[in-house]
Amino acid sequence: MTTTSQPLALAGVHHIAIICADYAASKAFYTEVLGLKIIREVHRLARASYKLDLAVNGQYVIELFSFPNPPPRPSRPEAQGLRHLAFAVADLDEATQRLAAHGVAHEPIRVDEFTDRRFTFFADPDGLPLELYEA
Repeated sequence: MTTTSQPLALAGVHHIAIICADYAASKAFYTEVLGLKIIREVHRLARASYKLDLAVNGQYVIELFSFPNPPPRPSRPEAQGLRHLAFAVADLDEATQRLAAHGVAHEPIRVDEFTDRRFTFFADPDGLPLELYEA
Protein backbone atom coordinates (compact mmCIF):
# COMPACT_ATOMS: atom_id res chain seq x y z
CA MET A 1 0.00 0.00 0.00
CA THR A 2 1.38 3.38 -0.96
CA THR A 3 0.90 6.47 1.12
CA THR A 4 1.02 9.85 -0.45
CA SER A 5 2.18 12.72 1.65
CA GLN A 6 0.05 15.79 1.37
CA PRO A 7 1.61 19.23 1.74
CA LEU A 8 0.75 21.31 4.78
CA ALA A 9 -2.41 23.37 4.51
CA LEU A 10 -0.92 26.74 5.37
CA ALA A 11 -3.38 29.57 5.93
CA GLY A 12 -0.83 32.36 5.50
CA VAL A 13 2.17 33.95 7.19
CA HIS A 14 1.42 34.47 10.88
CA HIS A 15 4.37 36.68 11.82
CA ILE A 16 8.03 37.46 11.27
CA ALA A 17 10.33 37.54 14.31
CA ILE A 18 13.19 40.05 14.46
CA ILE A 19 15.79 40.27 17.23
CA CYS A 20 17.26 43.74 17.54
CA ALA A 21 20.40 45.07 19.22
CA ASP A 22 18.93 48.38 20.46
CA TYR A 23 15.29 47.95 21.43
CA ALA A 24 14.47 51.66 21.74
CA ALA A 25 16.00 52.48 18.34
CA SER A 26 14.27 49.57 16.60
CA LYS A 27 10.92 50.25 18.28
CA ALA A 28 11.10 53.88 17.10
CA PHE A 29 12.14 52.82 13.58
CA TYR A 30 9.35 50.29 13.08
CA THR A 31 6.63 52.46 14.67
CA GLU A 32 7.64 56.05 13.89
CA VAL A 33 9.45 55.61 10.55
CA LEU A 34 7.62 52.64 9.02
CA GLY A 35 4.33 53.35 10.81
CA LEU A 36 3.62 49.87 12.18
CA LYS A 37 1.08 49.89 15.01
CA ILE A 38 1.77 48.41 18.43
CA ILE A 39 -0.59 45.58 19.32
CA ARG A 40 1.13 44.53 22.54
CA GLU A 41 4.38 45.22 24.35
CA VAL A 42 5.60 42.84 27.02
CA HIS A 43 8.69 43.06 29.21
CA ARG A 44 9.83 39.56 30.10
CA LEU A 45 11.74 40.06 33.34
CA ALA A 46 13.02 36.48 33.56
CA ARG A 47 14.61 36.81 30.11
CA ALA A 48 15.62 40.47 30.47
CA SER A 49 13.92 41.12 27.16
CA TYR A 50 11.04 42.84 25.43
CA LYS A 51 8.57 41.39 22.95
CA LEU A 52 6.74 43.93 20.80
CA ASP A 53 3.90 42.76 18.54
CA LEU A 54 3.41 45.04 15.52
CA ALA A 55 0.76 45.27 12.82
CA VAL A 56 0.53 46.61 9.26
CA ASN A 57 -2.98 47.75 8.31
CA GLY A 58 -4.41 45.94 11.33
CA GLN A 59 -2.70 42.65 10.49
CA TYR A 60 -0.29 41.24 13.08
CA VAL A 61 2.94 40.79 11.20
CA ILE A 62 6.14 41.39 13.22
CA GLU A 63 7.43 40.31 16.62
CA LEU A 64 10.29 42.57 17.66
CA PHE A 65 12.48 41.03 20.37
CA SER A 66 15.30 42.36 22.48
CA PHE A 67 17.76 40.09 24.28
CA PRO A 68 20.88 41.01 26.24
CA ASN A 69 23.88 41.01 23.87
CA PRO A 70 22.48 39.10 20.89
CA PRO A 71 25.16 37.90 18.47
CA PRO A 72 25.27 39.77 15.16
CA ARG A 73 23.98 37.99 12.07
CA PRO A 74 25.57 38.94 8.77
CA SER A 75 22.74 39.65 6.37
CA ARG A 76 22.67 41.28 2.99
CA PRO A 77 20.19 40.52 0.27
CA GLU A 78 22.44 37.89 -1.29
CA ALA A 79 23.62 36.27 1.99
CA GLN A 80 22.49 32.75 2.86
CA GLY A 81 19.29 32.65 4.90
CA LEU A 82 16.41 35.10 4.96
CA ARG A 83 17.11 37.48 2.10
CA HIS A 84 14.95 40.45 3.09
CA LEU A 85 11.55 41.55 4.31
CA ALA A 86 9.44 43.40 1.73
CA PHE A 87 6.62 45.86 2.38
CA ALA A 88 4.08 46.83 -0.28
CA VAL A 89 3.47 50.55 -0.81
CA ALA A 90 1.02 52.34 -3.09
CA ASP A 91 3.44 55.14 -4.05
CA LEU A 92 7.16 54.40 -3.96
CA ASP A 93 8.18 58.03 -4.51
CA GLU A 94 6.14 59.20 -1.54
CA ALA A 95 7.43 56.33 0.61
CA THR A 96 11.09 57.06 -0.19
CA GLN A 97 10.54 60.77 0.53
CA ARG A 98 9.17 59.82 3.95
CA LEU A 99 12.19 57.59 4.57
CA ALA A 100 14.49 60.48 3.63
CA ALA A 101 12.59 62.82 5.97
CA HIS A 102 13.48 60.39 8.78
CA GLY A 103 17.13 60.27 7.67
CA VAL A 104 16.84 56.75 6.25
CA ALA A 105 18.83 56.21 3.06
CA HIS A 106 17.70 53.81 0.35
CA GLU A 107 19.30 52.26 -2.70
CA PRO A 108 18.46 53.60 -6.16
CA ILE A 109 14.97 52.66 -7.30
CA ARG A 110 14.93 49.68 -9.65
CA VAL A 111 12.27 48.05 -11.82
CA ASP A 112 11.38 44.37 -11.44
CA GLU A 113 12.06 42.87 -14.87
CA PHE A 114 9.19 40.37 -14.52
CA THR A 115 6.42 42.60 -13.12
CA ASP A 116 7.55 46.08 -14.23
CA ARG A 117 6.97 47.22 -10.62
CA ARG A 118 9.40 49.60 -8.94
CA PHE A 119 11.23 48.73 -5.72
CA THR A 120 14.10 49.79 -3.50
CA PHE A 121 16.06 48.45 -0.54
CA PHE A 122 16.95 50.13 2.76
CA ALA A 123 17.99 48.88 6.20
CA ASP A 124 16.61 48.87 9.71
CA PRO A 125 18.80 50.03 12.64
CA ASP A 126 20.51 46.61 12.76
CA GLY A 127 21.23 46.51 9.03
CA LEU A 128 18.39 44.05 8.27
CA PRO A 129 17.64 44.47 4.56
CA LEU A 130 14.12 45.78 3.96
CA GLU A 131 12.40 46.41 0.65
CA LEU A 132 9.63 48.73 -0.46
CA TYR A 133 7.75 47.28 -3.43
CA GLU A 134 5.28 49.43 -5.31
CA ALA A 135 1.94 47.60 -5.48
